[in-house]
Amino acid sequence: MKGIILAGGSGTRLHPLTQVTSKQLLPIYDQPMIYYPLNTLLKAGIKDILIIVAPERSGDFLNLLGSGKQFGARITYEVQDKPEGLAQAFIIGADFIGDDSVAMILGDNIFTDDLSDSIRSFKSGAKVFAKKVHDPERFGVIEIANGKVISVEEKPKSPKSDLAQIGFYIYDNRVVDFAKNLTPSARGEYEIVDLNNKYLENGELVAEELKGEWIDAGTFESLHRASVIAREHKLGIRDMKSDISVTIKKPEFQKKTEKII
Repeated sequence: MKGIILAGGSGTRLHPLTQVTSKQLLPIYDQPMIYYPLNTLLKAGIKDILIIVAPERSGDFLNLLGSGKQFGARITYEVQDKPEGLAQAFIIGADFIGDDSVAMILGDNIFTDDLSDSIRSFKSGAKVFAKKVHDPERFGVIEIANGKVISVEEKPKSPKSDLAQIGFYIYDNRVVDFAKNLTPSARGEYEIVDLNNKYLENGELVAEELKGEWIDAGTFESLHRASVIAREHKLGIRDMKSDISVTIKKPEFQKKTEKII
């Protein structure tokens, strides 16, 4: 399985910070934000990783991450000239994916759950992840009954559940053709919900609910909250039941990079 980290966009909600650097390079306590999704992939044994970046920030990512050798991985880069939806990542990364399955994680999403077993157990079809929220109308909403996905809707006015679709997705290699055949939505984007519904129509979409924290660190409040949680776990203030001690407190690659952090 290969991995994609989607780290494009302009991060306008975090201006003026993102006027000088990418959102995904901002600090979460003592590490760049992108280290967290990167570690999610590395822990699961995914070592071939594509990072999709905005053209004006590509050099910043290259300076930080290089070829990936320091992490025991191979990192390649593709430029997203214009953000046109999450599903566009599979069009941009088509050659990279090839005949493999792929796990895509958003570069500003941070999880305290260890998702390694969920990634390794993937066989075919599509797997998405969900988290209960108090304002599901702001997200893609997943409806589940008897353990099966019934529907996936993007920001519905009347949500059918309180389960929000989070920024981590696993697909077999058919995702490339499905993405290429999507029709852009009214806002001109290749929607991830439409992609998931392709698999749902075939009865091949499964969902897994997160037990731990999920942070979409795209606002000042969530950016601050992510740093607080990372600090508390690293200092042992919080309960370590979710194995956050491995995910955040002591990442696999930290020893190799401690001189540059």
